[in-house]
Amino acid sequence: MRAISALATVLARFMGVIAGIALSISLTLTVADVILRIFKRPIPGTYELVSLLGAVVIGFAIPWTSRVQGHVLMDFITAKLPGGWQRLLHAITRVLAVALFAIIAWNLWIVGNDLRRSGEVTDTLHFPFYPVAYGIAVCCVVECLVLFVELIQGREGTS
Repeated sequence: MRAISALATVLARFMGVIAGIALSISLTLTVADVILRIFKRPIPGTYELVSLLGAVVIGFAIPWTSRVQGHVLMDFITAKLPGGWQRLLHAITRVLAVALFAIIAWNLWIVGNDLRRSGEVTDTLHFPFYPVAYGIAVCCVVECLVLFVELIQGREGTS
């Protein structure tokens, strides 16, 4: 189990780094575009790139945020329950979340296949959409792994 936990941590951290890089690029691109617009020299395709990078930031940040328990936890009701009930609810929510992210990953992979087959690209830069769909599908699979490890370890969610 330690090997699977370590793998989940490494993959989630790697994806978190990618999310951070995408966010930094998006920020830099936006600032540069705003400054260059003053001189009537906007960067073509900024809107497209920032939109795609936004999807990358959100999708790739999910596994690391879950791994470090960085999400918002609303436990004011469940915290009052006995320990056994808390563990049961923790397990149920993890199982449901694994199922949900597995379905999302599967559907995003199908969408990626459709986008690749159709050759759909952005308007200005002609960047294909399918790599983003595939990337986020992989992130959802890693999220399933993170949630599975959390379920097996029985870690209580605390913020």
